[in-house]
Amino acid sequence: MKSLYSIIKRPLFTEKGANLKEQENKVLVEVDINANKLEIKKAMEEIFKVKVEKVATIRVPGKLKSFGRFTGRRPERKKAIVTLKKGEKLDFIEGA
Repeated sequence: MKSLYSIIKRPLFTEKGANLKEQENKVLVEVDINANKLEIKKAMEEIFKVKVEKVATIRVPGKLKSFGRFTGRRPERKKAIVTLKKGEKLDFIEGA
């Protein structure tokens, strides 16, 4: 079994994520590429002590980038939109 702290990598601070948080009580996080929805839900509930209603995942393919005459690929990643139950609140940055 994977560690709970290896499933949730980091929060994503984007305009879309800020709008989801304000309007629909959803949190946007980057997760391990091999994590499934049940593992993400369990990790969020145990690490942050909140109740999770729903988890939606999105796989983002890596982009091709050129460095002079060489081309490379950025790594692919996985994002999760976590819907919190009514009355629950999660702040990654407090006082900001």
